[in-house]
Amino acid sequence: MNIRKATESYENWIAARIRVVKQDIDYKHEQMTKSPFEFLRATFYRWAQRWPEVCPEESSAPEVLAVGDLHVENFGTWRDAEGRLIWGVNDFDEAHPMAYTIDLVRLATSAHLAIAEEHLTLNTREVCDAILEGYRRGIDAKGKPFVLAEESRWLRLIALNRLRDPVRFWKRMSKLGEMRTAIPDHIREKLEASLPTPNMPYERKRRVAGLGSLGHLRVLALARWCGAWVAREAKVLTPSAVIWASGKSQSEKILYPEIISRAARVQDPFLGLFDTFMIRRIAPDCSRILLASLPEDHDEARLLEAMGFETANIHVGSRNAISAIIRDLKERPRRWLHRASKAMMEATHRDWLKWRKG
Repeated sequence: MNIRKATESYENWIAARIRVVKQDIDYKHEQMTKSPFEFLRATFYRWAQRWPEVCPEESSAPEVLAVGDLHVENFGTWRDAEGRLIWGVNDFDEAHPMAYTIDLVRLATSAHLAIAEEHLTLNTREVCDAILEGYRRGIDAKGKPFVLAEESRWLRLIALNRLRDPVRFWKRMSKLGEMRTAIPDHIREKLEASLPTPNMPYERKRRVAGLGSLGHLRVLALARWCGAWVAREAKVLTPSAVIWASGKSQSEKILYPEIISRAARVQDPFLGLFDTFMIRRIAPDCSRILLASLPEDHDEARLLEAMGFETANIHVGSRNAISAIIRDLKERPRRWLHRASKAMMEATHRDWLKWRKG
């Protein structure tokens, strides 16, 4: 199945489960032509399909409840119940039981593509070494969340450096177009209940964000509270693309709530998960961190080590798999991550060329 047939098949599969936003799908297709990195972010379904073919040994590794759609821009910040700034994986839309190696290989592959686009200056071997070093430390420590307070000062400086200016951020939110599509009553009720006070007036905005979930219904509630802006976003969730790629009949349960509850993680008190949709706080300090926004003097190797450690924070939630992961890591040949991520990068690049040509 080529990339175009795979895309059509997957989008038909999704459309049979949710109401898709056609104009967002069209926009997604355009963004997929921009670069291999953007293509990777938008096409986890294709990754799930190609992964067992390209990396059969890695795909048979011990299984965990994995992120799936992991990449170097799937990390961000949020505030915990104490108001502390937390850093970690930002999106679990594709969570599903998979070989633990899928998250490591996909993270490394995204870094390779970022190097090719000059967003990172490390070479590909250094990237893989840093990710694996962080992952091993995280597994050995049985996980430790990144609270950007007394510790992880260097990471706090990176995060604070790119936190969006509130004036510009809220000006952009206020200029978003009105959401004209009707939303289900149960989503509207939960969205309204998530705002600071009952029955407060708000504007319903249409927000286009991310790449992998483009086409899913997404609505922003924007309100003024105590003289300043607040916002909540509701987004419809779908079963993981791994289920589509398998071609087998199986449970389509959405595992977003399970993976964040099991991980070594400081929870976001504003995140609500309700069967087939989620609601979260949107603010300048609650968003993913883009590579282009990193300060010039940041330590890339240290940041990638942190990403590897945070990946372990998610995997230690699968407690019964930890000893098997440790054994498997010891038995894997030297440079296995570099070879596997290089193979997936080449497969992704070939698909991107075919997509762009079409």
